[in-house]
Amino acid sequence: MTFCIAARCADTGIFGVAVSSSSPAVAARCAYARAGVGAVSSQNVTDPTLGPRALDLMERGASADEAVAILKRTAAHIDYRQLLVVDALGRTAVHSGGQVLGRWGEATAENVACGGNLLADEGVPQAMVAGFQAATGPLGDRLLAAMQAALDAGGEAGPVHSAGLKLVRDVSWPVADLRVDWSDGDPIAELQALWRRYAPQMDDYVRRALDPSAAPSYGVPGDE
Repeated sequence: MTFCIAARCADTGIFGVAVSSSSPAVAARCAYARAGVGAVSSQNVTDPTLGPRALDLMERGASADEAVAILKRTAAHIDYRQLLVVDALGRTAVHSGGQVLGRWGEATAENVACGGNLLADEGVPQAMVAGFQAATGPLGDRLLAAMQAALDAGGEAGPVHSAGLKLVRDVSWPVADLRVDWSDGDPIAELQALWRRYAPQMDDYVRRALDPSAAPSYGVPGDE
């Protein structure tokens, strides 16, 4: 019930995940990324332990392929899972088990892995890769371009209701963790609007954490 992109920016080393689903709060269960390590989506009858496990394996030196191979050998019910993994060098790996739901697909290129299940068309993940590669600008912009490309290619078989975007870079916390946990409208459009509002402030939030004395004004009533 999900389509997703995990990616790395070759220029900056930033990692990100964008995801959408007919289920509520999809990003809370599916999107994982760790600065300097990689990005992972764990989806389809989701096991939320797989994302952190894949990141732990890569942090200890496993490649994307090696991390997926280890999880295929050791994780319970792996035949029900779909995994998208990008490592610190931009290498990618995907696992789609035999019990993945409905019409599903996967596609990869250097620095990007896309996949989905219960799709309207098996070509949705390849359209996402193409949309990501054709886009310009910050990684968040390119991830959301891929999500729009997914919708344009048919998206999920039914309407989607939630979406999320996660970015990590040079600090230990996500520099962006934006979610539309339920919408009866267009959660991807709502996520795009949220990103447009948040992106110009993202660096300032990092500065406020690292050195409040150097941070700009909060720009809210009462802040002088």
